Amino acid sequence: MKTFKNIIVVFLLAVSFLACKNETTPEVVTVENETTEVSTDAANKLDPNATYAKAEFTIEGMTCAMGCAKTIEKKMAKLDGVKSAKVDFDSRIAMVEYDEAKVNTTTLEDVVKKAGDAYSVKDMKTVDSFDGEKKACEKDCKKACCANKTEAEKTACAKDCKMACCADKAKA
Repeated sequence: MKTFKNIIVVFLLAVSFLACKNETTPEVVTVENETTEVSTDAANKLDPNATYAKAEFTIEGMTCAMGCAKTIEKKMAKLDGVKSAKVDFDSRIAMVEYDEAKVNTTTLEDVVKKAGDAYSVKDMKTVDSFDGEKKACEKDCKKACCANKTEAEKTACAKDCKMACCADKAKA
């Protein structure tokens, strides 16, 4: 009887040792994805014969680039009639190009306010070209003439800037 118990104990130990491996094999799962074309929707909502205006304004209350600025940018870009929307978190400036027949500055302000209770719009103005892009470019000027200058001095230097974003400013 004692031998029989020893055989059963050895058998159970062998089974538990072989059953409890430390190595795990990865499970392979096949997932099918649907692809949809987004570019056709964006192209369909823009009227090539429309009159497009540009609005530039400051957004107060943003606390982060990804959560705040990108969310507002996406919501404005989804509006029917908006050609482009860009929100620069660092300068707190939004730049939107829109179809005047479908969107107005009040609509843009409403979108910002609906994106979050903390957001507010200041200094809304329609412009011929976006100053916010030029200001961002001026801060990042890499020309030798800007190397050791302050931000104010770089702004003055920007009229000589050859970067694409400043090219039309040099003509003015």
